[in-house]
Amino acid sequence: MNGLQHTRRIMVIDDHPLFRKGVAQLLEFDPRFDVVGEAASGEEGLSLLAKLHPDLVLLDLQMKGMSGIDALKAVKSQDPQVRVIMLTVSDSEEDLVAALRAGADGYLLKDMEPEDLVDRLDSASHGRVVLSEILTDMLAHAMRSQTGPVDTEDAELTERERQILEYIAAGLSNKLIARQLGITENTVKVHVKHVLKKLNLRSRLEAAVWAIQNGHGTPGQAPCPT
Repeated sequence: MNGLQHTRRIMVIDDHPLFRKGVAQLLEFDPRFDVVGEAASGEEGLSLLAKLHPDLVLLDLQMKGMSGIDALKAVKSQDPQVRVIMLTVSDSEEDLVAALRAGADGYLLKDMEPEDLVDRLDSASHGRVVLSEILTDMLAHAMRSQTGPVDTEDAELTERERQILEYIAAGLSNKLIARQLGITENTVKVHVKHVLKKLNLRSRLEAAVWAIQNGHGTPGQAPCPT
């Protein structure tokens, strides 16, 4: 390490100008971030996305015009590499699950402490999935209504798939998992797809919560590769 840190380019999409500008100002005070753009709607955000090429997009869920979910899908379709974090007042189980299944890389609530928000966004910018703590139990509850295996043996996960599940539970992205295991990112994607199918889940964050709830991972602590 040379001590230099890559500044993460962030775009904020929110139709409430006071909140949008407040978040932008908060992040601008942190040398880890560079707020490259603000948008008041999903449509405006999509227009800016192609010009600004941010690393991270903060996206409100409930906006006039294009909904946050529709904007999320459009952003991911336009630039699959950009990480999208929902930043919303909604602690609805339905909204949470819908956002994760639409491809969100995290779901944070607007009433969290500013310092906590900045730290979570820093984690997200390094490839980790982020979720407000109070939502973890809610997501686990939503998943209990699904029929699925009770443990990794019932799911018939391979040793490699169990290992990757632990990394997912620790919040690592496919790129970081590939780096830890010394395999390609495409190979990780294939394994993740198999894990989700075997567990009857539809998003990696659901898999992370399932793993933690069933004793197969600890949030925030990545296992050592074997």
